[in-house]
Amino acid sequence: MRANRARWPIATMARLLRVSTSGYYGWLAREPSAHACSDAQLLARIRTLHASSRGTYGAPRIHAQLAREGVHVGRKRVARLMRLAGLCGASRRRWKLTTHQRAGARRAPDLVRRHFSAAAPNVLWVADATYIPTGEGFLYLAVVLDVFSRRIVGWAMSNHLYTELMLRALDMALLQRRPVGVIHHSDQGCQGEFNRSLQHLEIGGVKWDDHEVGLRNRRGGHRCLHRAGQVSIS
Repeated sequence: MRANRARWPIATMARLLRVSTSGYYGWLAREPSAHACSDAQLLARIRTLHASSRGTYGAPRIHAQLAREGVHVGRKRVARLMRLAGLCGASRRRWKLTTHQRAGARRAPDLVRRHFSAAAPNVLWVADATYIPTGEGFLYLAVVLDVFSRRIVGWAMSNHLYTELMLRALDMALLQRRPVGVIHHSDQGCQGEFNRSLQHLEIGGVKWDDHEVGLRNRRGGHRCLHRAGQVSIS
């Protein structure tokens, strides 16, 4: 009522809210209670601690810091005051692991040797997969990037991390660029055994669409044949 008294008559708001006007004016003239004054003082200290932490401290850490300072209050009270003041902490983001090193997998040599640069297009491609949280669950995105131009030359999205997702991204890159002698580099993970099966598999002197690279789906166990051009896959 106090916030809207310049817009609406007090009597009208009192009638709609089913309170008495005398009660409103009595509340308006009443001194703040001791608990309200204590809350105001505590909130001022909470704001200071929250600001000094650059907005990262939540109620548990604010409560712990107050305890170290000798201010003994309940954690729920701290949480209530922070919620009313619109203060919240920064939670550590939980990353979903998308790359798994299979036990006993043979580690292939690195053709790129950590030199991620290229003098021309279609000399070095790098590939990876990540996840995107949505309201209906996680979606997984596989991409192939040309190191020279930093352009995404192939991508695919699905609700799984099987071999088929990785192959669709590679298919798009091959169909768009039709490379000759490109190095396709990925990490040592084994989503659907894609990375493990293709680590530095050299296909030399083969023209476009003349060679088939076999991949095995880790979960389904079936064999997928993928046609490629002259590609060295690392």
